[in-house]
Amino acid sequence: MTKDEMFQAAKQSIIDADAEGAAKIAHDALDAGVAPDEIMTNGFIVGISEVGDLFESAEVFLPELMLSAQAMDAATKICNAALGQAAGEAKVKVVIGTVQGDVHDIGKAIVIAYLKAHGYEVTDLGRDVAAETFLKRAEETGADIIGMSALLTTTMKEQRKVIKLIKARELPYKTIVGGAPATQRWADQIGADAYAEDANDGVKKIDALLAKV
Repeated sequence: MTKDEMFQAAKQSIIDADAEGAAKIAHDALDAGVAPDEIMTNGFIVGISEVGDLFESAEVFLPELMLSAQAMDAATKICNAALGQAAGEAKVKVVIGTVQGDVHDIGKAIVIAYLKAHGYEVTDLGRDVAAETFLKRAEETGADIIGMSALLTTTMKEQRKVIKLIKARELPYKTIVGGAPATQRWADQIGADAYAEDANDGVKKIDALLAKV
């Protein structure tokens, strides 16, 4: 199997929600000498991004989405283990979650996949995460960055709440916000350190934040 064929097979395993197949392709690619971040970026992440687009356009529904997310998780664990062996310590620790009152997480899942593929140590807080939970888990994990996703205009205020708590307590965490209704203007308004337009942009913005530390 050529490298391009592996990328296509990896992508298709996510679209087909085939966790067993995704795990096998991940192992096969690594055994063939493909770098873990390469098979993630060019294969599995392409697949989960396409599933996200299909979900947004109502061509697939939540049960299919969750099965694809499980397949993505199976592949990510294998690639992350290989990435850890190759790269040693993760370059930064991130906690990320969908804010309280919001239960959408496909965008967050894609962001996490990108971050892990680029060597970050990521703690996924899940959905409907309270402001205090962000801070508690950041402290427990020794996080450098807190990422907050909001997919509804009615829940965006929760991003502001987390940042207000960080500033009031003079905590050291850098913050990055994203989600469909979020904008750079909104990030500036609430005092976030960065705004991510999409998963790839999120990696770039976090790299930029760390360069300033």
